[in-house]
Amino acid sequence: MAKKDRNISYLNKDFNDFRSALINYSKTYFPKTYTDFSPASPGMMFIEQASYIGDVMSFYLDNQLQENFLQYARQTNNLYDLAYMYGYKPKATSLSTANVELFQLVPAKNFSTSSVPDYDYSLIFDENTTIKSTGTTTVNFTIQDSVDFSVSSSTDPTEVSVAQIENNIPTYFLLKKTRPAISGDIKTTTFSFGAHTEFPTVEIQGQNIARILDIKDSDGNTWYEVDYLGQDAVFNSVKNTNTNDPRNSEEGQDAPYILQLKQVQRRFATRFLDNQTLQLQFGSGNANDNDEELIPNPDNVGLGIPYGKDKLTTAYSPTNFIFTNTYGIAPSNTTLTVRYITGGGVSSNIDANTLTNVNTSTVSFLNSNLNASTSQYVFNSISTNNPAAANGGASGDSIKEIRENSISNFSTQLRAVTADDYLVRTLSLPSQFGNISKAFVQQPNNENSTSTLEIYTLSYDLNKKLRTPSTALKQNLKTYLNQYKMIGDSITIKDGYVINIALDFEIITLPDYNNNQVLRACLEALIDFFNVDNWQINQPIILRDINVLLDEVTGVQTVKRVTITNKSGETNGYSRYAYDIEGGTQNGVIYPSIDPSIFEVKYPNTDITGRVVTF
Repeated sequence: MAKKDRNISYLNKDFNDFRSALINYSKTYFPKTYTDFSPASPGMMFIEQASYIGDVMSFYLDNQLQENFLQYARQTNNLYDLAYMYGYKPKATSLSTANVELFQLVPAKNFSTSSVPDYDYSLIFDENTTIKSTGTTTVNFTIQDSVDFSVSSSTDPTEVSVAQIENNIPTYFLLKKTRPAISGDIKTTTFSFGAHTEFPTVEIQGQNIARILDIKDSDGNTWYEVDYLGQDAVFNSVKNTNTNDPRNSEEGQDAPYILQLKQVQRRFATRFLDNQTLQLQFGSGNANDNDEELIPNPDNVGLGIPYGKDKLTTAYSPTNFIFTNTYGIAPSNTTLTVRYITGGGVSSNIDANTLTNVNTSTVSFLNSNLNASTSQYVFNSISTNNPAAANGGASGDSIKEIRENSISNFSTQLRAVTADDYLVRTLSLPSQFGNISKAFVQQPNNENSTSTLEIYTLSYDLNKKLRTPSTALKQNLKTYLNQYKMIGDSITIKDGYVINIALDFEIITLPDYNNNQVLRACLEALIDFFNVDNWQINQPIILRDINVLLDEVTGVQTVKRVTITNKSGETNGYSRYAYDIEGGTQNGVIYPSIDPSIFEVKYPNTDITGRVVTF
């Protein structure tokens, strides 16, 4: 500590500042003790050595302070730690995705007076079936979902076509299914654990690690990945059958799986230490200890009783009041087998029509006791293809991407805060639990409503026509949203309204153009315009857009008339809701009803009509 009569400057940061300050200090307070400040003098040697130390310490102090801020951190390990603190998980690689078409032949069989596919010869592709690409770059793709050709639903349709005919009678049918596939190889490693330790960690080293696929221990137990060890519930899918859910099993086409929450003790969390090291951390509980299940009361939760132990700092789980396994159990005296996916990158964005080499070792027949020669012929007919190029493959997050993504993620922490957040979450429901095709989120119009938000939903039927979601699908959505909603939000899931329409138009063609060809081009343009994928709930129809669309068709001189009418009546195959199109039209815009609704041309081939007229 300097004397009170000394003038000390605390603003010096580099070598020259320290050197000048020390020289001035010596001249001011020791003017007669030392006077030789030439560069070669012994005193200057000590002054410059002290300045050197001050400069180095100042640098490390600045550097340590800089590394505490996400915007300025440069050391990789610090940047990753800060990203996780903000709730963002950096990516070491990005996997490309592609829709893969899978084909098989099945023999025909007689049913009544017609030939139908014999689904006894249906094949099943196991989960994680791999397909290798052909061409100059060989990349492995993995189909994560199983494929059962005997099942067809609105979310998993099986397309059937005649493949072979003999004497005008079908002998073989071609079955086709489509599945998303991700680029990547499945690798396996093992870790052995001895006596129990709290929060053990293991590390996986490698290039382009995408994520953990699954973990099983030597006793056959499954370990579940969670975002953080305090999370004791994971999503679990249960086949929507009469045995599992008698009330909703009839809606299996709309929601093939029931979404449930499952409490798990064996869980782990992952985090990247750098772009080549993935760390797995487990809980602190001991599976061999007897858990004490506590019923909360003032004796065991709160201030405690006289001469008793204070419980204020004890970490209880509010869901089950089990203390030892609050953060999950730690593996002990066992071996864990870890499967993880590696791959991705820009090179995994392969061309179309290259995913043709499927690994058939994970393919089997649904039934046994089949004709040997027929079953072999069917098995040899297996083929795959990707009609479009794979996309999405990229290298891992750059330093700048980690910074920006972490900051943007911090505001919500994956929680649904705004109406748009709930909309995105609703449309992100995993496909095995059903598909919400259209959604609209709004605050209730009724002042007496107990809900803070209303979500109007619609789904597709087997022919991709809009329909109201089933009870099972809405229950799955409710379970899914409950994990992301704010604690104060009360949500009501309602059915959206479908307004079926028809369109009729008249055009005048230019001279020397074939009227039929121009008319056909106009019909195709309108069918594409009213494709259900292009329309959302509460989206109005702007008549001027339709006129401009028809005007841009080659050969059209003038659009003379465009008329839109309502089609309703379930007996006619339309929505039961009628709508006054004329009353909903203002200034050339057809607005939907006040209740959230969507316009749909249900049968475009018959409900869109047109004709060529003259002046």
